[in-house]
Amino acid sequence: MRIARFANGDDPLFGVITGDVDDNGIPDDDCLITVLAGDPLHVGIEPTSQSLPLSEVRLLAPVIPRSKIVAVGRNYATHAAEMGTDVPDEPLLFIKPNTTVVGPGDPVFYPRQSQDVHYEGELAVVISRICREVPKQKAADVIFGYTVANDVTARDLQRKDVQFTRAKGFDSFCPLGPWIETELDVSDLAVQTYLNGDLKQDGRTSDMVFDVPTLIEQISAVMTLLPGDVILTGTPAGVGPMEPGDEVEVFVQGIGNLNSKVVKRD
Repeated sequence: MRIARFANGDDPLFGVITGDVDDNGIPDDDCLITVLAGDPLHVGIEPTSQSLPLSEVRLLAPVIPRSKIVAVGRNYATHAAEMGTDVPDEPLLFIKPNTTVVGPGDPVFYPRQSQDVHYEGELAVVISRICREVPKQKAADVIFGYTVANDVTARDLQRKDVQFTRAKGFDSFCPLGPWIETELDVSDLAVQTYLNGDLKQDGRTSDMVFDVPTLIEQISAVMTLLPGDVILTGTPAGVGPMEPGDEVEVFVQGIGNLNSKVVKRD
């Protein structure tokens, strides 16, 4: 099931997308979105009688995390190697503020404080309920679904600051979308990033150092997860700089495409 957050007027709505999506994540022209009674993370999936053509609505970030985005560094060995660092013995965790979230088609603002902003295409996990100390065998019980993310990073500030808060915390530094896929085996999916149409990252989730169940077990042993919290599962090799005017597309097999344009902040 594909669940989207969208605009068709003033207030954001939630809906279920019906119709076919091709292997490249492009929905058919006749796809519809059936409006839900409310936020499915709070009221469940309750369809109304109202349906709209998907082509006539504007997709928003499918979730705005209530409290946090938990991200994982160096979770692909090839990415750790390109950064000149070792693969960690346990997940390397950091937090991005929820104010970094923007939706598909929204601009990524290039901050004045940086001269080296990078894309990082990733699979993202959306948490369904309050949970703590979840064994990996029960991780599926707390997953609402999956979406696509770009963990935008000011690489020069990351090197300068050592820790990641400023480098990964700017407004617009976490595009999410286009929707949440609730039924998906994520054990071996393609994760690709294109810069101005050129393939830059081409990995598979099977190459993760720590798989999704292990990440949930490890993260929930540290902090309580809340409904709508998002876990960014790490990026494969091929990260690189992007400049104002560039267009970035992140594709995760089985979900779809997340498109962003880089814009210089005034």
